[in-house]
Amino acid sequence: MDVSNAFLHGELDEEVYMNIPQGYKALKEGLVCRLKKSLYGLKQASRNWYFKLSQSLLSYGFKECQADHSLFTYADGSVFLAILVYVDDLVIAGNDSFACAKFKEYLSNCFHMKDLGVLKYFLGLELARGSSGMFMCQQKYTLDILDECGMLACKPSSFPMEQNHRLALATGPSFSDPSKYRRLVGRLIYLTITRPEITYAVHILSQFMQEPLQAHWEAAMRVLRYLKSSPGQGIILPRENNLELVGFCDSDWASCPLTRRSTSGYLMKLGEAPVSWKTKKQVTVSRSSSEAEYRAMAHAASEIIWLRNLLACLQVQCDSPTLLYCDNQAALHLAANPVYHERTKHIEVDCHFIREHIQSKAISTAYVPTKQQQADIFTKSLGGKTFHDLQSKLGVHNPHSPT
Repeated sequence: MDVSNAFLHGELDEEVYMNIPQGYKALKEGLVCRLKKSLYGLKQASRNWYFKLSQSLLSYGFKECQADHSLFTYADGSVFLAILVYVDDLVIAGNDSFACAKFKEYLSNCFHMKDLGVLKYFLGLELARGSSGMFMCQQKYTLDILDECGMLACKPSSFPMEQNHRLALATGPSFSDPSKYRRLVGRLIYLTITRPEITYAVHILSQFMQEPLQAHWEAAMRVLRYLKSSPGQGIILPRENNLELVGFCDSDWASCPLTRRSTSGYLMKLGEAPVSWKTKKQVTVSRSSSEAEYRAMAHAASEIIWLRNLLACLQVQCDSPTLLYCDNQAALHLAANPVYHERTKHIEVDCHFIREHIQSKAISTAYVPTKQQQADIFTKSLGGKTFHDLQSKLGVHNPHSPT
């Protein structure tokens, strides 16, 4: 549902004045208008609208999710509703059609609402439902990027980035239009919502936003050539899916040739559906690969705890510990044994919190062979066969490809 003139519903707590708009004449010279409602453009307009909307939802019986303040949930017996808010757009989900209709009527009485029907397109995300589940992609958004960069007729590539790219050491002429490079990388970052397999490539490209070189632009064009090969590729959310949260974490030790910092990557899956993933350069230099893996486990553990809290808001209880897979035995031993070690005394204290969550049974760890490590695609650039094997395990598929 969409709220018409949403910001005009916000109540102002401050005295705000504006010049008399064109077409109106003041009774006396020097008079101005005092605003009674928020207007688009005011710094506090978004906050005032959110407060007005949240008060209406709370009055109906909704609760604000502490894990995500844009999510509101309602539970009454067997009826459960969830509302996701993005400014003036509301996504409503529930297990009772009558309760949903009743709530929509309530909203229409509070605000001027527009019912857009079944969710098919939301903020650039395309959703299609079928008997086997839901498919989510950004095909139109991808084609718009290709069109903007003049790459609609380019030769497709089978993977997004060359192995051993060494872009951090690239030399040569600067790119002529840095703002164009920044705009493209920003759009690619948003595209990773449904294309997790390009996360690492976009992570590398985003490190050169200040002064991109021609070599960096050509690497970005390589990502677009890969997108050209499958613009409709996306994520499948299976209907018959268990709700067990599982995590994978990995690191690439000393991968940055300039700082020798390592790269962390993790993947979180709810059953067979990917729900969260990330690539991030570690903030300090690790003295060993096991130390880098241990820091990657700490990053993944933070995400696991947040996801468990978010699932609890959605009435999905995680009764058993969340399994976190790692392919480094030394890091697993370090996490499972909260004993002081001379060689690990320099590791940041906040990294050790994973030990507490293991002891509290919120997280359990397990070893996974490197060849089966699904988070490997988030820490390094992979070749053709390895890349496509891991891509299929992520839950990323192209429904338009021939079978």
